[in-house]
Amino acid sequence: MHPSQVLTVPGLEQVYDALATAIDTAGPEKTELFLVKLALMNANALADPGLLQSHIEAALKDL
Repeated sequence: MHPSQVLTVPGLEQVYDALATAIDTAGPEKTELFLVKLALMNANALADPGLLQSHIEAALKDL
C-alpha cells in the first residue's frame, strides 16, 4: 500500500457504504459478476499485479 494514498476512516466508511449500496443494486444473482468487474477495474487502476495479489491474500484471511 502506498502510505500517501491511505484513506481516512470516514473515507473508508464512504467506500463501504457505496459498495454495500452497489451490491444491493446488483442483486444476489449479479453480485459475483459485479465484484469481479470491480476487482478488475481496480486492478487496472493499481497497475501493480503484486500489490493486487497481496490485497487478495489479505482479504482471504479470517473469512
